[in-house]
Amino acid sequence: MAGETLETVPDSERSGLIGALPRAWRPYASLMRIDRPIGTWLLYWPCAWSVALAGVQGQGALFGWFLLGAFAMRSAGCVYNDIVDRNLDRQVERTRLRPLASNRVSVGSAWALAIGLSLLGLVVLLQLERVAQGVALISIFAVAAYPFMKRITWWPQAWLGLVFSWGALVGWPAVTGEFAIPALLLWVGSIFWVIGYDTLYAIQDIEDDELVGVKSSARALGGNAKVGVGTCYGLALAGWAAAIWDVRPDWVALLALLPAACHFAWQVAKTDPKDGAGALALFRSNRVTGLLLFLGFLVVGLSSVA
Repeated sequence: MAGETLETVPDSERSGLIGALPRAWRPYASLMRIDRPIGTWLLYWPCAWSVALAGVQGQGALFGWFLLGAFAMRSAGCVYNDIVDRNLDRQVERTRLRPLASNRVSVGSAWALAIGLSLLGLVVLLQLERVAQGVALISIFAVAAYPFMKRITWWPQAWLGLVFSWGALVGWPAVTGEFAIPALLLWVGSIFWVIGYDTLYAIQDIEDDELVGVKSSARALGGNAKVGVGTCYGLALAGWAAAIWDVRPDWVALLALLPAACHFAWQVAKTDPKDGAGALALFRSNRVTGLLLFLGFLVVGLSSVA
C-alpha cells in the first residue's frame, strides 16, 4: 500500500479481526471501523426499539434488515467522516494513523467505498414501507452536515443525537405503515441518550480538541460532565416514558425502564471528566443499555397488541 510504513500502521491493523484480513483490505476495514462494532449497535438500537414498541406485528424480519442497515450506514458514515476530517485527524494523536490521515488510502477510493456501502443501505431501504422510506431519506441532510458541526457549535453531540436516533422515527412506520406520536417521543428521548453517551466519548479527546480548536460538549461542560451526562440521561428516560405511556397508559408499563435507569445511574456515578479511559468504557457500556431498553420496549409493545 502506497505510503504505508510500520510507523503509519496502527496496532489495530496488525492483529485481531482486521489483522486477519488480507493486507490490502485492512485500511478499508479500518475506515469502516469493523473492529469497533459499538457504533453499529448504538445506531441500531433506536430502530429496534421502535419496531418493538410498535408491537412487531409479524414484522420480525425488520430486526435483521435494520441491523444490516445500521452496519452499512454506520460504516459509510465513518468513511465520510474521515474524508471530511482527514486534515484534523493528522493533528490528533488518537486519529493520526487513520488510513486517510496517514495517506494509506486515497480520497477517491474512500468515496468509492462510501458509495458502495450506501448502496447496501439502499437495499435495506427498499424493504421498508413507503412512509418509512421517506422518513429515512430525510436523514441524509443531517448525516451530511454532522462532521462540520464540531467546527460550528460546542454541542456537536446534539446534532449526532438527531442522526443516530433517526431509526426511532423509521421503525414505527416500517411496522405500521404510518407515522405516530410514540415514534417522535422515542426519538426525542434517544437524542438525549446520544448526547449523554457521546459526551462520555468526547472526554478522552478533551486535550487534543483544545489544541486543534475542536468543540465538544465535554469541553463545554468541563468539570460538570457528571451533571451534564446525568441530566441528559434523565431527559432520555422522560422521553421514553412518554412514548410508553402513549402506547400503554399504565404505571406498571413504566417499570420496563427501570433496568436501564439503574444502568444510567451506575454510569453517572462512575463518570470522571479527568479519566478518559474510564469514560470510554462507560460509553461502550451503552450497548448494554440498548439491550435492556429493547427488552422493555418489546414487552410493552407485545402486551399492547395482545
